[in-house]
Amino acid sequence: MKGRKKVVFFFPAFSSSEATAPLGILAVATPLLRAGYSVAIVDSTITPDFKRRVLREVEDALCLGISLVTGPMIRETVQVARAVKVWNPEFPVILGGWHPSLLPDQTLQADCVDVVVRGQGEDAMLEIVQRLEAGAPLDDVQGVGFKRDGTLVFTPPRPLRPIVELPPKAYQLADFDAYERICGRRWAMYTSSLACPFNCSYCTNAGVYGRNWNALPAEQVVEETFDLATRYCLEMLWVVDDNFLVDIDRAVRIAEGLVRVGARFRWSIQATTNLTARLTEDNLRLLCRAGLHQICQGVDSASPKILKLMNKTFQDFDSIYQSAERCLKAGIRPSFNIIFGYPGEGRKERHETIRFILDVCRRYPGTEFWTNIFTPYPGSPIMQHVRELGIELPKSLEGWSDYFPRYTVLPWLQGKDHARVQTMRDYLRIAFDREPIAHYEPSPFLQALQRSISLPARWRLEHDFYAFPFELWINRRLKRRMAVAKPSVDAKLLEPAAASCS
Repeated sequence: MKGRKKVVFFFPAFSSSEATAPLGILAVATPLLRAGYSVAIVDSTITPDFKRRVLREVEDALCLGISLVTGPMIRETVQVARAVKVWNPEFPVILGGWHPSLLPDQTLQADCVDVVVRGQGEDAMLEIVQRLEAGAPLDDVQGVGFKRDGTLVFTPPRPLRPIVELPPKAYQLADFDAYERICGRRWAMYTSSLACPFNCSYCTNAGVYGRNWNALPAEQVVEETFDLATRYCLEMLWVVDDNFLVDIDRAVRIAEGLVRVGARFRWSIQATTNLTARLTEDNLRLLCRAGLHQICQGVDSASPKILKLMNKTFQDFDSIYQSAERCLKAGIRPSFNIIFGYPGEGRKERHETIRFILDVCRRYPGTEFWTNIFTPYPGSPIMQHVRELGIELPKSLEGWSDYFPRYTVLPWLQGKDHARVQTMRDYLRIAFDREPIAHYEPSPFLQALQRSISLPARWRLEHDFYAFPFELWINRRLKRRMAVAKPSVDAKLLEPAAASCS
């Protein structure tokens, strides 16, 4: 490998109907480019015959890097990594991202994996590549694991760097034209802060970033987002911070800066409900003028019992109603996430949540709800209790590829109960309109048909009655007529269901 200056990255499909550039790979690419290496990215979402393309790219490269999260992305990861190993068993395959960070031992045990990166990968990946180019060992590279004579070797953890010290993402490597052809929109993800000060029991964030929230200065966020949207003609940015509103003053300064520079792109954020409730009407109007069009918040349940089990006692439902009203008055869509099937939830608790959703939608048309079925992921606090919950975890890297769809069926939510929850979620999808990222325009006739089945869907949710679900059959027929890009991986296994009150 000595003398080679090329690094290949593969990004397995997540959801091609709402695809954009892989942020983690763009992050680790910048130090490599600055050090004089060339970088090739193969994203299976936008690359036909991606396996052949990877095999062609690695012919003159130093190594292959793959970034992934737990779930179906692992299937293509293993497929590509094994194909590379068939071509050349000695060619280094490096895995990074959330899954290898949270389960490094098991990931490294896979026969097609040579190195894993734990946590932040910007510095670690550069050091790995430099050692590979020089033919040197990896023992002095912090935060990695590798194999030596059949033994797994792990180096000491790499200290987390504040986001302000990390290099900017290499967005110039992204093929935004190709993503637009898939999605129908030009958009990108952007990170302005890391971590979250709260410790919800289902969240994996603390397992990678801890709970020490740190953020870029407002002026840097304004400069970078304005340049990014302008340079690549982006109509939308998804700010993927776990909790954007930890510092309200900073959020206001960002909005003021974007107004001042005349920004024209839309952007969305995520935040906990208690922090969103701190925004005044003036704050929200300013944020709307700056292009903010959606605030996504984790309500998760309307049952006090379940919220206590989730370690979310900080949540105030009066504030949620107030937040929805203020956001809509300001022209910002409030979007709330719901988790069904959390341990301890029964039919009573689920219907409490349904009643809450319906009540918010009646009072504040335009509010959006997303629903998931609980899935215990590595790194979350509740994973400490998987045995007592009756959950059998996969015993290999490849086994995790089916983890998400497998555990939408939970030990305490099976058979008729599971089918009932899934039907309930399906009715939430059709009871209210949704606005996905992917662009599609159904005909007025199809839109009218969709609205006609929304009213009986709401009645069913109100009365907790799901027998003879003919509306779902009609909706499936309608979907076949809508021009929505088909994802490479079934997005229903990956994304929460969405419903927007109208």
